[in-house]
Amino acid sequence: MLINCDVRGLEVVVAAELSGDKVLKQEVIDKVDFHALNQERFGLPDRVTAKRFIFKLLYGATAYGYATDSDFIAVGFGKQQWQRVIDEFYSKYSGIKKWHDLLLETCRRNDGIIEIPSGRYYKFAPKKNDWGEFKWPLTQIKNYPVQGFGADLVKLARIEFFRKLQESGLDALFVQTIHDSLVVDTHEEMCYTISVMLKESVEAVPDLCRKYFNYNFTLPLTCEIQVGPNKKDLKEYKV
Repeated sequence: MLINCDVRGLEVVVAAELSGDKVLKQEVIDKVDFHALNQERFGLPDRVTAKRFIFKLLYGATAYGYATDSDFIAVGFGKQQWQRVIDEFYSKYSGIKKWHDLLLETCRRNDGIIEIPSGRYYKFAPKKNDWGEFKWPLTQIKNYPVQGFGADLVKLARIEFFRKLQESGLDALFVQTIHDSLVVDTHEEMCYTISVMLKESVEAVPDLCRKYFNYNFTLPLTCEIQVGPNKKDLKEYKV
């Protein structure tokens, strides 16, 4: 059987942590369904659209981009309507806006270099656009810190789980990670025990972050576990 342990809302949690946005951090702590809340607040048709909207905005999407994106064409919003949604997002999560502005300012002041808490750093430079103007790559500047730190957090969970699995002596094959998921192939009778180990490994990440990165990660990490005979037929598994 395959066990798929998905870190819940990884990118949003990381964005809340790195930005320090008080509203989003509290929503993460309270485990509210912020996608459902924002669907209503932003006037979007469904939760999936709200989820896609937030992820794309965290990675630098623009009103023009939403208006021309095939994922959002059915919403029927034009550029001005999407800009109002973006403005409402930044009104609610003002800390995200300040953080996005700070990332750009850091690039300008620090020779294009941004470092994240795990020690990974990125170097950006202005690029010439179609009109011959040099512009900072805003999408990458907003995207890379979230994706990079998220990947490093999943690495901590992966190492912790592999240690637990080796110590247990259980007959299981750790298939490493697929984006923000830990995947294990094992016998059906071992699914519960290994699922508990996976859950504990993900929840240990904030402490591991302090231990290995010397960074005080202030938010909880949780996971969703699914089990099935293959990736197509996975079903939610409670532990």
